[in-house]
Amino acid sequence: MSFTNINTVAEAKEIFQRLSIDNQLAFLWFVYTKIGKSVTPAAPGAAGSEIAGKLFNRVKQLSHEEQLQVQRDIANRKSTEFSREYGSLSPETKLAFWYYLAQGMEAGTIIPMPENYQLPTEGTNLLGEVEAMDFNDQIDFLRDSVLEMGAPPAQGARV
Repeated sequence: MSFTNINTVAEAKEIFQRLSIDNQLAFLWFVYTKIGKSVTPAAPGAAGSEIAGKLFNRVKQLSHEEQLQVQRDIANRKSTEFSREYGSLSPETKLAFWYYLAQGMEAGTIIPMPENYQLPTEGTNLLGEVEAMDFNDQIDFLRDSVLEMGAPPAQGARV
């Protein structure tokens, strides 16, 4: 492994989880925009990318404030319809969903990052560490980071 300060993907995930929810969301956007060329092939090629696209399209129809709230609810594992639907997705489909959100942010269909936003030092350092990881470790880190987000599906027919 070529990590400089972080020795394992698990350590990187622990640092990610210490970030505030809004900083976690920003970090995911930075990952997809800064190192997207190496990470994104795994996301859109996922078997569930069509499912992720459908969930993304539903989020895209919301106001920017509601879009941000959906992302916060998913990251906080709050039990909402969107969060439960996200929680039922496969790990690769979850990666695809965040990839679509990052693309939507760049296209202006999803609430953009505030113009003057700066990741806190811990997030910036983590981003550098993730950039230094090999491809498989980057994917493992991202998958592990977004895997536990979302709420479990509800019992019965409702998501």
